[in-house]
Amino acid sequence: MSFQEIRNQGRAEPWWRTDKDMDMIDVRFQGQECQPLPLTALGNQAFRFRLHFPREYLAPVFGYPYQMIGYRVVGISGFTHLQTTCFHAIIIRMNTVKIYRLDNLSHAMFQRLKVAQMEAAQVWNLCMEAHKAARQEHVRWLGRNELQKATKGRFALHSQSVQMIVHAFLANVEITRQLKPSNHQMKYPWKTKRFFPVMWPAQAVSREHGRVVLPMGKGRKSLVLPLDLPEHSGACTLVWKNGFELHVCVEVPQAEDAPGDVHATVDLGEIHLAAVTTNTGKAMIVTGRGIRSLKRQRTMRLRTITKKQAHCKKYSRRWRKLQRAKNKVSHRSERRIRDMRHKATRQVTDFCVEHKVGSLFIGNPHGVRNRDNGRYHNQRMALWEYGKDIDYLTHKAKAARILSFTGSERGTSSQCPRCGHKHKPKGRVWRCKQCGFIGHRDLVGSINMHQLAYGSQVEFPRSFTYLRPGLSRSSRRADTPQRCL
Repeated sequence: MSFQEIRNQGRAEPWWRTDKDMDMIDVRFQGQECQPLPLTALGNQAFRFRLHFPREYLAPVFGYPYQMIGYRVVGISGFTHLQTTCFHAIIIRMNTVKIYRLDNLSHAMFQRLKVAQMEAAQVWNLCMEAHKAARQEHVRWLGRNELQKATKGRFALHSQSVQMIVHAFLANVEITRQLKPSNHQMKYPWKTKRFFPVMWPAQAVSREHGRVVLPMGKGRKSLVLPLDLPEHSGACTLVWKNGFELHVCVEVPQAEDAPGDVHATVDLGEIHLAAVTTNTGKAMIVTGRGIRSLKRQRTMRLRTITKKQAHCKKYSRRWRKLQRAKNKVSHRSERRIRDMRHKATRQVTDFCVEHKVGSLFIGNPHGVRNRDNGRYHNQRMALWEYGKDIDYLTHKAKAARILSFTGSERGTSSQCPRCGHKHKPKGRVWRCKQCGFIGHRDLVGSINMHQLAYGSQVEFPRSFTYLRPGLSRSSRRADTPQRCL
């Protein structure tokens, strides 16, 4: 089979990415030149046969969080462990998103961006109504070709922007279809939208002398924004978050090889953002108290402004002034929280690279919000964004060429790592009533995940490193034995 046949069949695979934004891999066989192929080419049976690459290994390659067989998580440590004579090198290209805040826009430009998002919402609504009618009439659902034909030339947007909205809608339908059997509360798109993000693929975006040009279609004036984008920038998305933002895909460097073959697990928490342990006896805790304090501060300030707004007539001059103050507080807090989350997850990734971690299991605390424990506890759980923590860790681990996967962590924090006795702890210290074991509560959860993820129990670490995200005063708890805490 030639490279061209593999490339064509890989692009024909029905994945969520378009051909222009598809992830690519560089493959080189012995005696042949290195050529780019679509990542979906790994789904081709003949191509996998040449690599001796089993199909069950595709889950971590395609970005699926985990693959479960019973209660065991199955995965591989990375491409470097493949033993084959024809395999030489596989390098996966990856992108990250850089956010540009669009402040100080003129009134005319603000209105144009607003109209563009309203036009994108009309595209989504048309797809939603067509899909809803097909479901109610019990006929075949419209596919990509039918929806693209139905939306072609009808909206004041670039043709590829319309296609990307259609692809986003179909991806939403496909994910809902997969999750609906296990979660009956999932619904297919049904709500009419007023605004929707506008997307441009990489080939439609132009960079000209410190500005970016976003086309709006033939015969319409393009959107020109004074932004100096990086050299390797790609697709762009116009998003509203208390103000317009432009999200730009940028290529980032990726490690050539995995740091090692050590196994590690991460226990996420609200007080301590991440507790990491390895099977070599190393441990680290990154506190999340700074993020929690910022969220509490934001809640208190918004409550104060909301009380003042309640005494004003809606849309009055003072009401609008207070609303602008709320937006300013919300956006500033969001920036600070995002910065601290990036720094915290970066510390976890650096710890893994330093200790030669090749496989990282991230516990998913899904279900902690299902139980009603009072309004104060419910508010803390609602403010805990553990989904973002998982996404940030997964992305940074991918850049470091560390295989990351996730799964349920149920019961790991309530079981003694020494004797297996189950006990619901109080406070940050775990004390076993059976064997007298004493240890940090979050480290207990992380240690028990090794048995769940890798099928092997490891010894509890004698000491751990305690870090705060970002620049702060040096911690007195760094490299402190756990018995002192």
